[in-house]
Parts: sequence; C-alpha cells; structure tokens
Amino acid sequence: MTGTDGPLAGLLIADFSRILAGPYATMLLADLGAEVIKVESPAGDDTRTWIPPERDGVSTYYLAINRNKRSIGLDLKNPDDLRAARELARRADVLIENFKPGGLRRFELDYSSVRETNPGVIYASISGFGTAGGAALPGYDLLVQAASGLMSLTGDADGPPYRAGISVFDVMTGMHAAIGILSALHHRDRTGEGQHVEVNLLSSALSALVNHSAAHVAGDVVPHRMGNAHPSLFPYEPLPTADKDLIIIAGNDGQFRILCRELGLAELITDERFLHNEDRTRNREQLRPLLVGKLMQRSADDWFRQLSAAGVPCGPINHVDGGVALADELGLDPVVRVGAGDDVVPSIRNPISLSATPTRHVLPPPGLNQHGDEIRAWLAEPAD
Repeated sequence: MTGTDGPLAGLLIADFSRILAGPYATMLLADLGAEVIKVESPAGDDTRTWIPPERDGVSTYYLAINRNKRSIGLDLKNPDDLRAARELARRADVLIENFKPGGLRRFELDYSSVRETNPGVIYASISGFGTAGGAALPGYDLLVQAASGLMSLTGDADGPPYRAGISVFDVMTGMHAAIGILSALHHRDRTGEGQHVEVNLLSSALSALVNHSAAHVAGDVVPHRMGNAHPSLFPYEPLPTADKDLIIIAGNDGQFRILCRELGLAELITDERFLHNEDRTRNREQLRPLLVGKLMQRSADDWFRQLSAAGVPCGPINHVDGGVALADELGLDPVVRVGAGDDVVPSIRNPISLSATPTRHVLPPPGLNQHGDEIRAWLAEPAD
C-alpha cells in the first residue's frame, strides 16, 4: 500500500481515531508522505454529519482534517472485519486511536495485544483526561476548555466566560500526538524498539496555557479575564481609531518609542510612568487614553500603513475570509486544490515548508469505505 513521496514515505499508519485530535494528527503525517488508512465504523466518522456548513453534502469539518487518507469501514463486532483490523494493526508502523481508555482491549486491539504480533509498533492513544482517575470522562474539547481554566480567561473582565472560537485543545493535542509519534519513530530507528505514546486533552491544555498556568504554579497567581488585554504587556490589544479597532503591539521599549514618535507623542518616551514595559503595564489606564486620543484622528488603514512601515507591529481584525486573503496577498498560497476532476476539494495548505521533501496535497478526503475493497484485498495477501 505504501509508495508515496515525502519525508515519511514508506510508513503505514492505521488510523482508528475519529472526530478531531486524532484525524488532525494523521492528516499532518499523511501530508508528510505517510500512508494513512482511516478505519471507520459502518456509520462513519462522527464529523461527516456535523452540518452545516457543507460542500456537496459533506461536512466541511470532516473535509478539513481528512485529506491524503484512504478509508475502510470495519465493524469490529464482525469476525471478518475484526480479522482485517488485527491484520492492519500487525502491519502498521503506527496505530493511533482515541477510544475511551481500555475500549479496544475486548477486540485485542489495545497496545499490549498489538505489540505481541507487532513488537515495533508505535501505538498512540489520545484521551480526554488520561488513563487514571479521568479514564471514564468523555474527551470533548469544550469540557477541557472549561475544566482547564481557559474559559475563565476568555471574555470581558465583567462578562461571562467564553469558549475559544475553535476546538483549540483538540488541535493542540493532535499536534502533540504527531510530535510524540515522530519522536518514537526516531527512537525506533535507533533501537528497533516500539512504544506506547499517550497524550490527553487536559495535559495539552495546561501546557498550552503557558504564561497563565505558569502564573499559578510558579507565581502563585490565579489569572482572570481581561478581555483582549494582556496581563504582562501594554499596548498589546485592539485600540480604537477613527473608524474601527486596530491591533497595536509594543513588545519592547524600542517599539514603544517608535509608536510614540509616529503618533506625535514623543514626550511620552521620557515619561517615567511609561519608561519600561512594567511601567506601562502598571499604568495602562493612564497611557491608553493618550494613545487613543491620537489614534482617533485617523482611520485604521492609515495608521496600519504608517505604523507598519515604521516597524510597529499592528494589524486589522479580519473575518476568516480576510485572514485567507491576507495570506494570499503575502504570497503564502494558503489554499490548495486536492484531488482531480469532480473530486477536487479546496483545502488549507499544510503549514510546514520543507526545502527537500515538500508536503503533498494529493488525495481528497475519502468517502466512507471508499477504498474498502482495495484494502481488504491487500490485507488478504501474504505479507512479510
């Protein structure tokens, strides 16, 4: 089955995952050349039916995370299908799953069972809350956004907590899974030894909270909602102009000095209240109206051109279409067309750029069991 191009060409990944974190991880690896066989129940991946929005009757959620894969539908309660699943696990370099911890044991598709016939396998398990006290808890991103503390940080200071606009911890856990798999593959290349890779959404979330989780564990501070403000930098937020808000950032003292000169506020450069970042952060309520008073005299586009040219980080607040358009304008070629003919699906390019072994965008997201006959025939053939 293998034979693709890319740095991971020759690797076979048995993808028993569904929803987001696992499929996102396997798509990243497929883009890098791995052969990914997506194993679905007869009902298919849940995200196939997460509509709207859709394209030709298929959920765009599903389309976003399943390119470069082949699909086989297997009912693990069916003896023939279970044999096929076990044979796929035996041949795979990597098996990835996100069943509830222990859920594959009754099918002898858990790590211990698969390792008996495939000792070099890299077996990756994704869960919501780990395999100890949280093993029985369902692993949905929204639950983890709430439980981890992220929602307590998102929203206006005097308003209710909000979820992030995407399933941010599913995506991050998928990336952590991919990193773990690649690390285990490198170890196997050196030693021949396979291993069990485990990631969970809550641990990924606490890691991803970075300065906020560090504020608690290292600084004994419990962070709180601040709207779009930053707890440790100012300015680092949207500020109003004559027509709309503009993101303006002074990440260091030098950038603040440039900002002041461009705004015609050179006197603030030597003002002791604003000399250093800690001063500006402490006195933000005094500094903000001084900056806004100048910004309100011209449009956001005018300020964007002037401040950007001077070296002050700033930018518009776009909708998603504006973000894609900006990437296109900057030459990042964000949209790729995957597939051929009537099967072409526009997709967002893999963000990794490799000079010698570029990522590939070849196969459109598969239909349910689209490659089932082909894969079954291959699994029935003798294998080394």
